[in-house]
Amino acid sequence: ASDEVFLRRAFLDLLGILPPEKERADFLANPNREKLIDDLLARDVDYAEHWLTFWNDLLRNDYVGTGFIDGGRKQITGWLHHALKQNVPYDQFVRQLIAPPTDDSQGFIAGIKWRGEVNASQRRELQFSQNISQVFLGINMKCASCHDSFIDRWKLEEAYHLAAIIAEQPLEIHRCDKPIGETAKAAWIFPELGEINPQAPKPARLQQLAGLMTHRENGRFTRTLVNRIWHRMMGRGIVHPVDAMHTEPWNGDLLDWLAEDFAENGYDIKKLLARIANSAAYQSETAPTPTEDELVDGFTYRGPVARRLTAEQFIDAVWTLTKTHPVTPTAKVTRYKVEPGKFLDVELTGKWVWSPTEWPPKAGEAISIRKIVTLDEAPKQARAVVTVDNSYELWVNGKKVGGDGDWMTIAAFDLKGFLRKGANQILIVARNGGNGPNAAAAYFEADIDGQRVATDGTWQWSKTLPDKRGKFAKKVEDWGKVKVIAGGWMAQVADGARAGLANVNAPPVRASLVKSDLLMRSLGRPNREQVVTVRPEQLSTLQAIDLANGKILTGLLQRGAANLEGEFSGQPAEKIIETLFVRAVSRKPSDSESAVLSEIFNAADGPRQGLEDVLWAVLMLPEFQLVR
Repeated sequence: ASDEVFLRRAFLDLLGILPPEKERADFLANPNREKLIDDLLARDVDYAEHWLTFWNDLLRNDYVGTGFIDGGRKQITGWLHHALKQNVPYDQFVRQLIAPPTDDSQGFIAGIKWRGEVNASQRRELQFSQNISQVFLGINMKCASCHDSFIDRWKLEEAYHLAAIIAEQPLEIHRCDKPIGETAKAAWIFPELGEINPQAPKPARLQQLAGLMTHRENGRFTRTLVNRIWHRMMGRGIVHPVDAMHTEPWNGDLLDWLAEDFAENGYDIKKLLARIANSAAYQSETAPTPTEDELVDGFTYRGPVARRLTAEQFIDAVWTLTKTHPVTPTAKVTRYKVEPGKFLDVELTGKWVWSPTEWPPKAGEAISIRKIVTLDEAPKQARAVVTVDNSYELWVNGKKVGGDGDWMTIAAFDLKGFLRKGANQILIVARNGGNGPNAAAAYFEADIDGQRVATDGTWQWSKTLPDKRGKFAKKVEDWGKVKVIAGGWMAQVADGARAGLANVNAPPVRASLVKSDLLMRSLGRPNREQVVTVRPEQLSTLQAIDLANGKILTGLLQRGAANLEGEFSGQPAEKIIETLFVRAVSRKPSDSESAVLSEIFNAADGPRQGLEDVLWAVLMLPEFQLVR
């Protein structure tokens, strides 16, 4: 593969992001591929937040969904993000999942408590048996959880004996949802490696299982993970499909060598990734996806298979190109460190404010809070932080900036693209929560080219609320002065506010850290109620519709065009198109591509519409949507 193709492939495969322009230029000037791979894998946060998608799918970890509301399901996000960031050795990683040392990693083996009556094979104990078998061993134990497997050698009793390891009470075996009068006995499915003591307490049984699963002689354990990583990097497993590890590999020696090398290197996943990425096999030209006819006589490796971007990779790429990353992640994780004292000199002047009506406010009370700010010129920089107890939406000049429902989360926003010369309206739609009267307050502070704008007694409030587009149906006549709330919640949010205003090293929020939306779901992001090891690889009709004219993507393109209009002001269409091509597909456009897109840009109703049209055309390039 050419250096340009390899660069984009490595960035997307290892970190899930597009190569920035400067890093592209630096690499092409000195194309040291081994150094590039090492440098990428050293970027701990980017690495963790890309591979979080892979592990969230495997470990069915998510932020919202079935089971969370009533306590029947628990996240492992904080533990998982930290483990990936620290590159915890895989054997230790799995031991902490199977025999959790703390509650932080317990959610995987706990499974989901389904509401109502469920089939016996969907009990939490059987979920445990199925999930650890599939994820860590590439074994389908789902069939055997109901009856003896029709597709593999596993028996009903073996699935139940594995499930009994985690059972708190005697576990009666059911065949096709009917009890057979026998009780499962805790046992490991590969007794030649060792046995489980069924009389031991549950924590001890889990410790024994964790030791057997990660046993140095358990070749299935290392081969399964190596095969999954090869599949993710190459587009097809050495054993295919990846959840049928009993299937003959197309190259058994390669699988054995990689698995042994992985174990010898301390189960270091980054070293495994580097081993694959540095290989001639990975760095070769992509090959077409083999057809069924071509597979009749067996698979022959001809190069990595071009793969569609995951939903998260696609969204991250769109956010990067359009500068529309969200500010606050859904996932509660520590993404970066701030050195002590780094932002302590940032002075906070904002006050907590609310309406001056009855105190404490009623549950569910919603008010509008605003400030009109006049600027002599459009700002060169404008950072703002905001939080409200309990929730809010922030609008600037009729455009929605963001919102949040967690008062302990201080969100930081870049308002540069929202503010303009002259009068500007900053509007907060603030809502109180709870079940009865309780304290509520809003806090906002912005640094606009050195000018501080912050909530205080000069702000105004109204009980009139805007519509979903941030517009008032008619002129609001009841604006009045807000009430300053003494004390407030400053101690809880001060450090976050200072860091937000100082713009301290905050990496862009990644799609893996936010809850799924309709676009991500149509692009293949699962709801993760089941283990997902491979996502759909073919374009669906729903995806085609969403990419062609879906509301979410259209909104991102509109915001992106507005964000980029200033950067590209006065530049010819050819230069704009070249820049977008380099950012999106890591190459310059051909003469014909440049000519066609220049014509589209110049024919549009103004530069902003032209940018929107060209952005959409670039995003629709197969080359953009593929890792090739």
